[in-house]
Amino acid sequence: MPTHNNYNLPDLLTQLADQLKTYLTEHQITDPVLVGIERSGVWLAEVLHERLALSEDLGTLNISFYRDDYNRTGLPVQTEPSRLPLTLEDRHIILVDDIIHTGRTIRAAMNELFDYGRPASITLAAIVARQGRELPIEPQVCVLREEPGKEYIYHISQDPLRMELVRKA
Repeated sequence: MPTHNNYNLPDLLTQLADQLKTYLTEHQITDPVLVGIERSGVWLAEVLHERLALSEDLGTLNISFYRDDYNRTGLPVQTEPSRLPLTLEDRHIILVDDIIHTGRTIRAAMNELFDYGRPASITLAAIVARQGRELPIEPQVCVLREEPGKEYIYHISQDPLRMELVRKA
């Protein structure tokens, strides 16, 4: 896949962390639980967790069994369990994903979160919000709102942590 564009992901994460700090202050949210959606969302959440200096351990969410398309696409060969506090009852959750597109991943994530209790609030944070929502779900905190076109996908890699816009093969 040829690379169309490279992004400075560390700078984007700094912007996202700054926006989150402002959002949390404005909404008087203290001691939130930060939860990353497997895989790329967890990588981003690890950086944000450190930059926000949160006291609660980082939570991870594997939504494989909550997706509405796994009967068509199948389950991943390897799935890691979700790691969350025993209860999310009345807790403020910051849900982190890399790209928000249709909203279906976030719907699945929220379904799983509610299995752990009824959160006081869920704040959605993402690096990119694309167009094409199929569900009425929008991130409260987002760095880039862009639509590169259906022929492109965003690719985030972990080591080193980087993001590219790549033309589909």
